[in-house]
Amino acid sequence: MSKVHVKTGDTVVVINGKDRGARGKVMAVSPAEGKVIVEKVNVVKKHVKPRKMGEQGGIIEAEAALYACKVQLVCPKCGRPTRVGHVVENGKKMRVCKKDGCGAHFE
Repeated sequence: MSKVHVKTGDTVVVINGKDRGARGKVMAVSPAEGKVIVEKVNVVKKHVKPRKMGEQGGIIEAEAALYACKVQLVCPKCGRPTRVGHVVENGKKMRVCKKDGCGAHFE
């Protein structure tokens, strides 16, 4: 099992691919696959079959997973995409912004 640098609820920006530059909130993280699902990013059409009597089938749009290495965390203080640093404060490991002069903590 591998670690992923983002958590559910983080704001991220896509750094390459068809949705490059798009910002969104992380809805789900899968550390086993190394993938994340980002809100309103990598939207695909899925054909859904009705499962119950009277249920509607059809084509729906849903967010597909993308590799975690393709997204970068956005700093809440400076608002720029940044790499994540780690600092131990009061016995807790905190994530921090690596941009010059920022050093903001992520929740």
